[in-house]
Amino acid sequence: AKLRAFRIYHLHFCLHLSSSRGRGKEAMEIPVQQKKLSLDIKGNKTDIVICAYDDHFMVIATQIGSMGTIFQARKEEGVSIHPTFSVSVLLGKRDEPMLVACARQIIEHISNAGSSRSLVLSLGLRDHSLPTLKGIVSAVTENCLW
Repeated sequence: AKLRAFRIYHLHFCLHLSSSRGRGKEAMEIPVQQKKLSLDIKGNKTDIVICAYDDHFMVIATQIGSMGTIFQARKEEGVSIHPTFSVSVLLGKRDEPMLVACARQIIEHISNAGSSRSLVLSLGLRDHSLPTLKGIVSAVTENCLW
């Protein structure tokens, strides 16, 4: 099931890249609420796509033109007053705690905004430094769809 989900997300990402590069005469319309932005973070061109689906949000941030490490993050349901969040690596580097922290920050922001949807986050980064990840979190939260 995870591989099938990855293929769907990969197809969606490829459609975004091909339509944003203007390869066809007509841009392909995808019926998903989305925002696309491109910014410079520490000298690296960073493309970010934020999509809102019925049951989750998808955020792709890439400096390398591909998806990179893919995370799933969600708020755990429970009776505790303080929410807990789980972040798991679906595909990619499993030994990058700063990338996990980035996913956790974004899902916490989604939850604090009142949404219960989960997050699929793809980080294809050249630079895994704290300033880069803070820049990504900041850009995503300033352009959020939740």
